[in-house]
Amino acid sequence: MADRVHPNTLPVSGDSQTTSSQKPALASNTAPAPSPPPQPGTYVIQVPKDQTYRYPPPENAQRYANYTNRKTRRNRCCCCLCWLIGILFILVVLAAIAAGVFYLIFRPESPHYTIDRIAVKGMNLNSSMISPEFDISVKAENGNNKIGIYYEDDSTVEIFYRDVILCNGVLPVFYQPSNNVTVFQTVLKGNGIELGRSDRRTLVNAVAKRNVPLSLKLRAPVKIKVGSVKTWKIRVKVDCDVTVDQLTAKAKIVNKNCNYGLDLWL
Repeated sequence: MADRVHPNTLPVSGDSQTTSSQKPALASNTAPAPSPPPQPGTYVIQVPKDQTYRYPPPENAQRYANYTNRKTRRNRCCCCLCWLIGILFILVVLAAIAAGVFYLIFRPESPHYTIDRIAVKGMNLNSSMISPEFDISVKAENGNNKIGIYYEDDSTVEIFYRDVILCNGVLPVFYQPSNNVTVFQTVLKGNGIELGRSDRRTLVNAVAKRNVPLSLKLRAPVKIKVGSVKTWKIRVKVDCDVTVDQLTAKAKIVNKNCNYGLDLWL
């Protein structure tokens, strides 16, 4: 007969049963190892994942855009300013070169002026109110070889005794060519000029001494002609100290000293 095989009915040891039954439990209930504590002096900030941060913040976005635009405009302005300064510098250099070439070619000289004659009328020193008339001749010398002078309107000529203006008038309008000496005459008139007691007394004493000091102030706008080209208006300035022996039609000039110059811009 065949042998029968019976199942193993040996009791399982308690340790084995306990170990096998506890293994799943240990696998499912074991908690993750705790994170190590942060080092002293450090901070841990936890930010939820559903929050999004922008830089710059929304409330400062417009301010940031304005600042960027302003900085761009400032850079553009600086570039334009530098460009303008460069252009002006080039123009100044070119003008200086042109002036130097003009001087080397034409050798311009300032005209010379002097008082050639003075005749006086209407100086009644017995009255405190006078109406004098001065007939004067002015000699203008243009010593330039290639430069002519146009004397324009709106000139003024005045004669003073001390600070009192005695008479005034204008110069004639004319053209003076190069290398030319022109003597032009003009009549200066004063009407109802009042002399103070002190001025009248000193003037009477000066006539008695035959040494009367007068001052002449001349201002004339002119244009310079170089070849066929005329310049803008330039002002001629002449200041003369003249001493005459008497205040009559036969007055003679005892002493004279004239200073003259030019104003390039009116």
